[in-house]
Amino acid sequence: MTGDILYELTDVRRSFRRGPAEVRAVDGIDLVIRSGEFVAIEGPSGSGKTTLLQLLGGLERPTSGRLSFAGSELSALGDKDLTRFRARDVGFVFQHFNLIPTLTAHENVLAALETGSLSRPERVARADELLDRVGLGERAEHLPSNLSGGEQQRVAIARALANAPRAILADEPTGNLDSTTSAEIIDLLAELAGSGVAVVVVTHADTVAERAGRRVRMRDGRIAA
Repeated sequence: MTGDILYELTDVRRSFRRGPAEVRAVDGIDLVIRSGEFVAIEGPSGSGKTTLLQLLGGLERPTSGRLSFAGSELSALGDKDLTRFRARDVGFVFQHFNLIPTLTAHENVLAALETGSLSRPERVARADELLDRVGLGERAEHLPSNLSGGEQQRVAIARALANAPRAILADEPTGNLDSTTSAEIIDLLAELAGSGVAVVVVTHADTVAERAGRRVRMRDGRIAA
């Protein structure tokens, strides 16, 4: 069930200079995302999907327009506050997992908790809890190289949930997985949305997008449908 407005974008634009040319990666987006929503962002390569996701995550700043999160204007935040927003309010999940290869599954999740205010025992317990939640409690002491692709992505999701974010932003989270494992990962993301977390997934896969509660199609930096 969806709740209060979390993201509100009004005429948001993000452009880049590429030599003498201006590239309008995001070109006038109006969008509202509520807590508990599961939103799929679709479109061909170069349509602006990933740039939009980076804007939502505070990894990029809009060139113009208004982008707010829970009523706070993100583009007005200083670098320190924006870093705090990325650490506390959003969790990122990527296609290539981005786990630290020399750390176990448990240590990868624990590393994401270092920026918080929990004590060491509380951090350890939280990491255990999250790995259990994604079904990897018995694999906690394994290195990424000893985990399957689906298991690595589950660790990445547990890590993204470390600081109880209000939004999960996932960029092609099933791109390196087989169809059965992809379905399991999407089930997990849908479950998170059901618990009140906003989940935004960039995907080329129709089987992924059709599971979302809302599909946003982009073309040439704009919302097409």
